[in-house]
Amino acid sequence: MAASQSERDLPSALCSEFLNFSAKDTASRWLVAADLQQEVYRHLAVYVPRILCQGPSGGSSNSSREEQREELACQLLLLAPLEWLLLGEEPASGLALLQEKNQPSPLCGHVFKVGEPTYSCRECAADPTCVLCMQCFLGSVHKEHRYRMTTSGGGGFCDCGDAEAWKKGPYCQKHTPTASNRDTEEDPVAQLPADMVARGYSIFSIILKYAVDMLTWEQEDQLPAGLEPPDRGDTYYCMLFNDEVHTYEQVIYTLQKAVNCSQKEAVSFATTVDRDGRKSVRYGDFQFCEQAKSVIVRNTSRQSKPLRVEVMHSSVVAHQCFALKALSWLGQVIQYSDGLRRILCQVGLQRGPEGENSSLVDQLMLNDSKMWKGARNIYHQLLMNSLLMDLKYKKIFAIQFAKNYRRLQTDFMEDDHERVVSVTSLSVQLFTVPTMARMLMVEENLMTTIIRTFVDHLRHRDLQGRFQFDRYTAQQAFKFGRVQSLIGDLKYVLISRPSEWTDQLRLKFLEGLEAFLELLKCMQGMDPVVRQVGQHIEMEPEWEAAFTLQMKLTHIISMIQEWCSTDERVLIEAYRKCLSALSHCHSSLPDGEQPISLSLAGHCVETFRYQVSQDKVSIHLPVCRLLAGLHVLLSRTEVASRFPEQLPLGELSPPLLIELPLRCLVLCAQVHAGMWRRNGFSLINQIYYYHNVKCRVEMFDKDIIMLQAGASMMDPNHFLMIVLSRFELFHIFSSADCRKRYREANKDVVQQQNTLIEEMLHLIIMVVCERYVSGVGQVEPFDEVRREIIHQLSIRPMAHSELVKALPENGNKETGLERVIDSVASFKKPGVTGRGLYELRPEWNKHFNLYFHHYSRADQSKAEEAQRKLRRQNGEDTALPPPVPPPLCPLFASLVNLLQCDVLLAVEGAVLQWAVEPSGGGWTESMLQRVLHLVGMALLEEHQQLENSSGDDDITFSYTSKITRPGEAPSTSGSVLALLESLQNAPHLEIHKDMITWILKMVANIKTMRERSSSISTVTISQGQGKEETVRDKDKAERKRKAEMARLRREKIMAQMSEMQKHFINENKELFQQSLEELEASTSAAAENSPPSMELSCVSQVCVGPRRVGGAERRQLVTCILCQEEQEVRGHGRAMVLAAFVQRSTVLSKNRRRNLPNPEHHDPLFMHPDLSLGIHTASCGHIMHATCWQRYFEAVQLKEQRRQQRLRGHTSYDVENGEFLCPLCECLSNTVIPLLPHTHTPDHSVDHPSLEAWLKTTSQQVAALHSAHRKQIDGVAEGAGPGVPEGFRVDFIPQNPFSSSISEMITTFSMSTYKVGLKVNPNEQDQRVPVLIWSTCAYTIQSIERLLMDEEKPLFGSLPCRQDDCLSSLTRFSSACWTAATVTTTHTHFIRLLSALVPDSQVENTPCILDIDMFHLLVYCVLSYSSVHSLDQSGRSVVDSAHLHLLHLVTVAHLVQILLTSTTEEVCMDQDSVGSEEEELTCQLYNTLRKHLNSVLPEVTSGWQLFRCIKVGVLPFLRAAALFFHYLNSTAPPADLLVTGPGQWEALCSYLSLPSNLLQLYQSQHTLLEPLIHRWCCHPGVRQTLQGGGVSVRYPRESNQLIELPEDYSVLINQASSFTCPRSGGDKSRAPTLCLVCGSMLCSQSYCCQTEVDGEDVGACTAHTFTCGAGLGLFLRVRESQVLFVAGKTKGCFYPPPYLDDYGETDQGLKRGNPLHLCVDRYRKIERLWRQHGVAEVIGHAQEANQTLVAIDWQHL
Repeated sequence: MAASQSERDLPSALCSEFLNFSAKDTASRWLVAADLQQEVYRHLAVYVPRILCQGPSGGSSNSSREEQREELACQLLLLAPLEWLLLGEEPASGLALLQEKNQPSPLCGHVFKVGEPTYSCRECAADPTCVLCMQCFLGSVHKEHRYRMTTSGGGGFCDCGDAEAWKKGPYCQKHTPTASNRDTEEDPVAQLPADMVARGYSIFSIILKYAVDMLTWEQEDQLPAGLEPPDRGDTYYCMLFNDEVHTYEQVIYTLQKAVNCSQKEAVSFATTVDRDGRKSVRYGDFQFCEQAKSVIVRNTSRQSKPLRVEVMHSSVVAHQCFALKALSWLGQVIQYSDGLRRILCQVGLQRGPEGENSSLVDQLMLNDSKMWKGARNIYHQLLMNSLLMDLKYKKIFAIQFAKNYRRLQTDFMEDDHERVVSVTSLSVQLFTVPTMARMLMVEENLMTTIIRTFVDHLRHRDLQGRFQFDRYTAQQAFKFGRVQSLIGDLKYVLISRPSEWTDQLRLKFLEGLEAFLELLKCMQGMDPVVRQVGQHIEMEPEWEAAFTLQMKLTHIISMIQEWCSTDERVLIEAYRKCLSALSHCHSSLPDGEQPISLSLAGHCVETFRYQVSQDKVSIHLPVCRLLAGLHVLLSRTEVASRFPEQLPLGELSPPLLIELPLRCLVLCAQVHAGMWRRNGFSLINQIYYYHNVKCRVEMFDKDIIMLQAGASMMDPNHFLMIVLSRFELFHIFSSADCRKRYREANKDVVQQQNTLIEEMLHLIIMVVCERYVSGVGQVEPFDEVRREIIHQLSIRPMAHSELVKALPENGNKETGLERVIDSVASFKKPGVTGRGLYELRPEWNKHFNLYFHHYSRADQSKAEEAQRKLRRQNGEDTALPPPVPPPLCPLFASLVNLLQCDVLLAVEGAVLQWAVEPSGGGWTESMLQRVLHLVGMALLEEHQQLENSSGDDDITFSYTSKITRPGEAPSTSGSVLALLESLQNAPHLEIHKDMITWILKMVANIKTMRERSSSISTVTISQGQGKEETVRDKDKAERKRKAEMARLRREKIMAQMSEMQKHFINENKELFQQSLEELEASTSAAAENSPPSMELSCVSQVCVGPRRVGGAERRQLVTCILCQEEQEVRGHGRAMVLAAFVQRSTVLSKNRRRNLPNPEHHDPLFMHPDLSLGIHTASCGHIMHATCWQRYFEAVQLKEQRRQQRLRGHTSYDVENGEFLCPLCECLSNTVIPLLPHTHTPDHSVDHPSLEAWLKTTSQQVAALHSAHRKQIDGVAEGAGPGVPEGFRVDFIPQNPFSSSISEMITTFSMSTYKVGLKVNPNEQDQRVPVLIWSTCAYTIQSIERLLMDEEKPLFGSLPCRQDDCLSSLTRFSSACWTAATVTTTHTHFIRLLSALVPDSQVENTPCILDIDMFHLLVYCVLSYSSVHSLDQSGRSVVDSAHLHLLHLVTVAHLVQILLTSTTEEVCMDQDSVGSEEEELTCQLYNTLRKHLNSVLPEVTSGWQLFRCIKVGVLPFLRAAALFFHYLNSTAPPADLLVTGPGQWEALCSYLSLPSNLLQLYQSQHTLLEPLIHRWCCHPGVRQTLQGGGVSVRYPRESNQLIELPEDYSVLINQASSFTCPRSGGDKSRAPTLCLVCGSMLCSQSYCCQTEVDGEDVGACTAHTFTCGAGLGLFLRVRESQVLFVAGKTKGCFYPPPYLDDYGETDQGLKRGNPLHLCVDRYRKIERLWRQHGVAEVIGHAQEANQTLVAIDWQHL
């Protein structure tokens, strides 16, 4: 124990030194010292171990105090002397002076925190890594541009002020350089005093050297020379280090075992280790720590390498901690002066005596992977603040970084930390600066270094030297993931292409290109596949790695091509190199392929035998594809036509060029034809990605271009014959009678060949037609993007994000969409749901090409359907002819000859011939459609040549003459044209008729043009259309006639149907009677009513009191949704129930700080006016027999038990808590409300006592009950007791008016409400049961009244029927629920309730009038009175008069309540000098209250204002009361309340039979009420509350709203980024989440903020819901831009956020980064959901619809 004793004295020992220590004196002593380093080290050796790391730093409560003490001591004893020494004066003033003299740098250099918003301008940024912080962005020109907003991963910095990062607007207002400092390039060090410079050099070098030595120190219990502590104790730390292999759970579990700590402490340890990279988990002597280490190592080494743990001497740890503090201090000091910053840079980069790589910065870099996370973060931060902010030294540092590049990357590969905390991540700061990247490329050969390093790390090759990824181990896969960061670096280097080249740059770039070609050669032909025949493949081969590599390299390949395009010499050289690489690849192809010769249609070609369906084929051909790209560039830059002699075009062998791409395309065709089914999914996935937008630019598109290049250099007949041969179709078309296609016996083979023919024709269409690549056709990139968009929108209108996804991105993440979109599409804004859509403008429809090469098959059929439908709507024919193509570039010009070559004509003829004689399965319609498309393309080409030609001589294209020639012998069938004419009216080709007609029309046009051009050269087409037109008109007329016929037929059918319907209604009158009766009844003048009530109803509708009109005579017929039986609702019938959902609610709460009540002792009889917790009941309105429902629910329970046995995932409802889904609408429910009959109309013969008489009677009855209760308790008979009113029998037990099944259901609902409301187990004997029922009735009515008020809907008639039914059943149920409880319970409740209004000496502790919600009081009194009334057997009184008197009393009490809490500001308004009666009475009442309260209330002279206060304040109460009595007594509402508008007040008052001047209530019963009011005011609680004791609620209570959200989303992101986790001192929260109800920011989804609720660990959000929303929460997850709904611990769902971008779309997960703005309508929709208590239902539906939501652990969020 001695050790701990001495520790306790340590701080006090330090304290005395604190007082005696003078930093100034120490500094002056150092100043004269001969060897400064020795002095400083001596000082550190003494103080550092004493100040830092004293004792165990567990998760104890005083650790934050410890930290503050350490901070203070470090500052005073260690850093202050250094500051004095450096500045030579008082540090505070010295630093201020430095800052004043310093010229601020134009660079911002703000280092981003995790989750902070960053902005990049999509118009001006040099590349996507150029970002601004929020402050700079708001002060820059870019906020008016198109920008992208993202959240930072931490670690980068703001590029404001860096002119190279921005094409324009590099400076924000704050960082704009002044005129003076723009031209001066002087050394900032020269600005400082010479002696300070000298001191700066020595201090910086000592401290930096000390820090570097300590951080790279590897001995655990020795210190560097000069730092050994004077007295060395045996104190050690067991230090645990972070790694990325073990999970949180493993670490927590291991720590609990190893160091005997609680779960909480272990969590805290694990969190710190994850954040800082290391944490001491034990402090003590060596043995003690070593033991913990061995346990940890033993426990974690089973599956993987063990956790790294080291036992370190406490002094070593102390010095390492101070080293970090010293680095941070350096970072802060240099912020004050650029001169000091430069001195630090010089110190850091100065070479040491060892020469190469010996500077301090080099030592740090090269030891990076050995350091822990916290140390790395701090020194990276320092590098950013120093080297990267000083342009001169940034260059020097970049060169060092590039020199060591390979070594750093190799270290990174071996290390397992994320890249963010590796020094290699600084490459983004260096390589993205274009000038620096070029300099490094030239001086350090950076491009080659990166590529070679990359190739070196991918070691797995096959025999041909290609990459081989199958049988990849987990270790290699991990490494592969890390290697990919190199590609990122290469991308940074190449991202901006050079505008001018130097010879040096050319040389190094081509050298880099050579290295890159080596890499591509390793990829050429990787992952080859062979078709499986016979049996299915056993193991799915690994294919993803190769595609990942391809995707990563896609942008690099494109960028290399862009670099080549800017310089002709580079392009020619690159083309040569690529060609030789390709021929090298070809030479390694297995020879031995037999040459064969093919002949068809009079042509002959030599090729070799190769079948895709039998031999190896690979989808990866990057060398080929790069060559294709360069070939297009030759055409685009016209190098090919200007320097043909420099190009090795002679070496090109076109058949070889097309060979590999053609195999690849044939592979796709065969897969589609189903020939490769046995090769499994991996091949299907490869084909999918080959066409996918992420890869196609450098895969599929380039293959098509390569075929185009080959075809343009070959005889078209030869090209087509090779294509036929590779498609394995040659034998079909070369057989003599190919037009009479032989019957294949095997149906599958025929089908496969049909698909292959279709695919081959499609390929020919693409080769000829795809000219929208700048260099193939004469187009601009703009046209290419426009065409993509037109074809996407031809499928259907699309949202912006869908379009962006469908377009390929370039390296800058841009698609070029915005430049084009508005010219071709119009934008439709979204409503409250859905998203904004772009629709294609009609004038662009003519550009639609059915065989667009980027359509998938599904897209193509959708687009075809959409376009045909559109043409039908516009009354055009449904032909979809090919659009007019753009002209080809000269290098590709001979492509058009494919369309008129003999082989193609033979193929077309064959297909048409098959179509003429459609017998057997020898052809398909799509085959014919493709042939027609090809014919149409050829005619368009000819038409264009004719239009653009001057004379007859230069027309090389004569397709029309060729298609009129009959076929050659031996197959002497008709010409193509003749075949077309015979097909025109073939009945089985109705759908293609329009297309054939269009073709024939074109042929006629061209004929006319040719004839005319041979006679005259002018060309007009119009007359040539005569005959065509008549054919077309006939067609149109025929169509019209058909349509008219169809219309008449439709009308006839409709007439027949409606006739049958009427007939059916007449037959089954009684079925429809119910709905008719309800209609009549709802007009509330049902004829059976007795005459007096008729007259009354004409005068006014009254819903309470003896004059009310009941609705009992109305029969209620309902149908059970489960058995479809119909039944009347009767008290003694079978019980019918309504599915309902009861939940606790805080929606109306005015006080969210109030704690939830303790369920055992909570007394709910009086509801506080702040309504802090209510019980809300909702229903979906579906009715069942009680027995049917019970059977259904038992089945649900059974199913749940079976599910638990099978261990399936959760369901969306919790059966144990009685939850189920409504059998009809699947709405979440947890109980049922029994339906009860209407109340009867009152007996008008009974007299109606006055208020006075009634009060007297009632107080007698109450007294009688009191004495009866006493008798029960004491058992003493006291004679008759006080005067009992006649006919009132205390011991009378009223009979239960309900059948047993209804009574059972009454208990069921009561218990559910009790269970939910109090969160306790059911107990039927509990006295609180009826109170909770009344409470849910009152609360539900109040919340619905608020809803109607907020939505400005009329009080009656606007509720949906499900709410109407729910309220009506609930109210009637509440009035009858006392029958299920013991009568005395209800009596005691009534007595206590009444005593709040009419004080009763026998009842203690009634709350004061300000602490009671009056509407709840009214409902409770009215509903509990019936039990007292049932004892009155005299038959002389009616319940209704009591109801009316209670209403009057409560209303007066409410008026008093309003006046007591009203805050009226004196407003001097010129009112009529004589106030109305209302105002006088109001003043009178107010003054009475002042008198009773001895002027606690302020004096108010304006009666007008008081009355206005009263009128507004009492309205919600009156509206709620009207709803309540309407449902209780089933009285139809007056017409004025069915609409909104004037006259509401009078109608309300008369409906409630109140005077429209409410104060007359008080006036007329003045003498009676005066004493009551006196008693209310004298309650001590009233004074206390008014003098500021409690929360006083103002009337009318304002409706709660969700919090105000900022209009711009980035404001929220910014708030969230500065939010730190409240538990783990100052740590950034990973998932900051905003509560939309109260505005608290929470740290969600993390261990640090878990708390315990009901014995379970729950996350911050779930815990917050219990205090803020009674278990229900609405949150906005700021980093994900997602709304989160949580209900309880197991239920939750995500909901679209109310923030939209300019395209009307949400961006969940902030993936797209478009600026987001608040959409008020959507936010209101979420608010309405919350106010309607619909959140739980939304969660239920979401979880039903999406099973993955059920599996999420919502309680940990």
